Amino acid sequence: MTRIAILGAAGFIGNRAVEYFHDRPGYSVQPIVRRLSSAALAGRLGYECRIADAADGRSLQGAFEGCDIVLCATAGSPDEIVGAIPPIFQAASDVGVKKLIYLSSASVHGQAPLPGTTEDSPLPRRHQLPYNAAKARAEQRLHELGRRGSLPYAILRPGIVYGPRSQWIGGFADALLDGSAYLVDGGQGICNAIYVDNLLHAVERSIESDAGDGIPLLVGDRETVTWADLLGPVARALGFSPESLPRPAAQDILEAKTPVRARLRSAAAGAMQHLPPRIVQTIRAAKRAAFPRGSARPGRKIAFSRETALLHSCAVKLPSDKAARLIGYEPGYGFADGIARSLAWLDFAGYPVECER
Repeated sequence: MTRIAILGAAGFIGNRAVEYFHDRPGYSVQPIVRRLSSAALAGRLGYECRIADAADGRSLQGAFEGCDIVLCATAGSPDEIVGAIPPIFQAASDVGVKKLIYLSSASVHGQAPLPGTTEDSPLPRRHQLPYNAAKARAEQRLHELGRRGSLPYAILRPGIVYGPRSQWIGGFADALLDGSAYLVDGGQGICNAIYVDNLLHAVERSIESDAGDGIPLLVGDRETVTWADLLGPVARALGFSPESLPRPAAQDILEAKTPVRARLRSAAAGAMQHLPPRIVQTIRAAKRAAFPRGSARPGRKIAFSRETALLHSCAVKLPSDKAARLIGYEPGYGFADGIARSLAWLDFAGYPVECER
């Protein structure tokens, strides 16, 4: 029996990882959360969460005790992303963990990578967004520690991870309902999407194979899809026409100076990711009640995001060939199935879904 510690079990990916490995034969799960108030999601499956802060080596040692694998699915600020790597690595080494699996991001190549980009491509020397730079530095720190230590580690670089409870699904639904949704260039850019269970399949393959140890691996869905393909079904399910949404040009957004209000809104959206799920759900419910479907806030001007402009202008489908070759990555869920499951969750979560697609 392989015991897997899931660090960040209250987040979107971490919570789904608890569910995924709960159902896999040969695995037992140890959820780890930052605070007791975040233990409810894992607790509904009968798990007793361990409490630890990713920056606190002593609490991490206790949380990792008795575990064979540590899956690092934590979120945080850029400083927290980088700063968590040494204590996590050291704590896992000290208690005899057999492997650390780190969920990095395809954004280390930028939101709009160059044609021909693979894992072997040099990373940009200067990143346009702090998150990208933090993930790249975190990978570098992990490589440095790995060279000096004896703990095997794997690095996975997923793109846009979507599915039930994802910010890409629920967040876009919220934007539709409060009148702030838009599709840059009509959403025709390539979306390097990966359904969350396909990512967790890659995690499982990394556990069961050592061929990819120490090598960053890009992982994504099999199909090439656009942002309109991902977000259009969400709009239609809530009774909106994707064609009716604002379609600002990426070039105009990227060349414009970012207003202070837009920066504050971006910071607030980032902070939402670190709140307990129950509080996030309460905030979203209040927004839906205050601003019914299709209504816009009085006098509100949509703040176009630089990050969204970069993402929506992507022209490159990142490959998963290396992951397939080294660890046997083979995504089991097609894009259509992933979207269908995501829309079913919207209905379950209380969004005003009018149709299935």
